[in-house]
Amino acid sequence: MIIGHKKQIQFLKKSAEANRLAHAYLFSGPEKVGKKAVAFEFASLLFKEALGKKAHPDLILVEPDLESREIKIDQIRDLIWKLSLKPYSAPLKVAIIDQAQAMNQESQNCFLKTLEEPKKDTLLILITEYSGSLLPTIISRCQIINFQPLSQKEIEKLLLEKGVELKIAKEISLISLGRPGRAIDFMDSRKLDDFKENIQKAESLARSDFASRFQYAKEISQKDNLKEILAAWLFYFRNILLEKCSSLSPDVGRYLNILKRIQETNSLISNTNVNSRLALEILMLEL
Repeated sequence: MIIGHKKQIQFLKKSAEANRLAHAYLFSGPEKVGKKAVAFEFASLLFKEALGKKAHPDLILVEPDLESREIKIDQIRDLIWKLSLKPYSAPLKVAIIDQAQAMNQESQNCFLKTLEEPKKDTLLILITEYSGSLLPTIISRCQIINFQPLSQKEIEKLLLEKGVELKIAKEISLISLGRPGRAIDFMDSRKLDDFKENIQKAESLARSDFASRFQYAKEISQKDNLKEILAAWLFYFRNILLEKCSSLSPDVGRYLNILKRIQETNSLISNTNVNSRLALEILMLEL
């Protein structure tokens, strides 16, 4: 079930009904806000059958390699070959490239040729939270669909419909920052507890000396849940910023810089081969 994004879905639906589809779409917006769910819903509409996230011979899903966290050129070449084949049963072939920013330079240049010479009966959907990591020539050849976080009320309603208790639903809807995917993750009490623990650690780090911060940076630099840790820190310092803004505190600029640095660190760790420990140490200097 998709909640929110009514304007985006309506626009795509009307485009399909009027037979005025773009060759390629770029779904841009925050992580876990529902972009991928809308992409599958759009494919279902075009195929005239419910897909959910199940396999279909005319649906191609490209995702980053688990080990390198990149979308490699071999994956793009395989995609191009699959797109060259005629649709098996649907009216067209649909390719969904999830985390499109993970395409390295070589992959993006190879993919660009497909955008410049579109195949008949194919449609491409690129999904990204970091559109700035894509070549401007790729962006210019896509119809951009922007996705925004949902309201706290929409998230709360989703959780209540899934049987979450009202008190917990209110708590999760607050910390998920309008991202239904994160809200669903937090239905797992272990992940919710981890988030709260990371909030406490951020509060502690803000009062610690540099030696303690750097030691912690070393400890977490190789952890698999580093993005979740940074998400908790973002929430914590965002709340402080809001408090500072409401009281007209002179510290507003400092907390803006902290938030910017956390976002930059997350982007670097997610999209590049940057040394995670070094990136975290630079972040620690701002706290």
